[in-house]
Amino acid sequence: MHDIDWNDLRYVLALKRDGSFAAAGRRLGLDPTTVARRLRAIERTLGARLFERAEAGEMRPTQAGEIAADRAEAVEAEIGGLTLAVKGADSEISGTVRVTAVPILINRVLIPAVADLVVRHPGLRLELVADPHDVSLTRREADIALRLARPGPETGSRIIARRIGTLAYAAYAASHLSAPDLPRQITDLPWLTYEDGMASLPQPRWIAGVARKEGYAQLVVNDAEPLLQAILAGLGRSLLPCIVADRIAGLARMPEDAHPFPARELWLLTHPDLRHLARIAAVTAWIEATIQRLEGV
Repeated sequence: MHDIDWNDLRYVLALKRDGSFAAAGRRLGLDPTTVARRLRAIERTLGARLFERAEAGEMRPTQAGEIAADRAEAVEAEIGGLTLAVKGADSEISGTVRVTAVPILINRVLIPAVADLVVRHPGLRLELVADPHDVSLTRREADIALRLARPGPETGSRIIARRIGTLAYAAYAASHLSAPDLPRQITDLPWLTYEDGMASLPQPRWIAGVARKEGYAQLVVNDAEPLLQAILAGLGRSLLPCIVADRIAGLARMPEDAHPFPARELWLLTHPDLRHLARIAAVTAWIEATIQRLEGV
């Protein structure tokens, strides 16, 4: 019996992520039969069944398979860190940096400030990933993440997190509805909110607290960017981050009443293996300066 090595673990990890021999083969540049054959050999070596076929046809990891995939991810992270450390031994600010954040922060905060960064560092290539879900830094899906909450204990010591500011919210409506001849339009508007799966977030919780007696609009969304567009369309009123909404023509901020508006912490996350790279330091400093400039205006 031979020892398991990284090449063996690659098959386990690809099958866990893609769910089929064909898709795993495409990821690895191999045909599906090779992936299946290698998996059987690994299972014989370990003396355990790692995957089983579900009713829908996809390959799902067994309990042993989950353990093997978790170990494979840890090895992948270590190898990736070694590669980056060697490649980034110099201090030149160049190369690719992949940043993820929710779409409204990418679209309305970071993209307008990109020109300043690339003028200072022409060798830098910035990849901005607008995603309402958390993209994994440990799996190298991004190099830097801008998040709206303190990271949970599940990240452990594998991620470096630093609070860089506070995102204040306020209620907004379309400004054309506040014309003198329409004095009641804004307060008569229904509340726009998020889908049920996001009900635990501060914004929908606040909206739920005031909308019970005032009513919801017949529209729910999964991100603040479509929420912004719905407000501009006059479909209702809702909460938006002030550093974004205060700079958009067509929006009017509503006065705060008995329900104080919520705020969310802004956290900047990076992988420990990347912190020594000059390009990572340059981009994190740019993000922090951009946020602070907007908060201070």
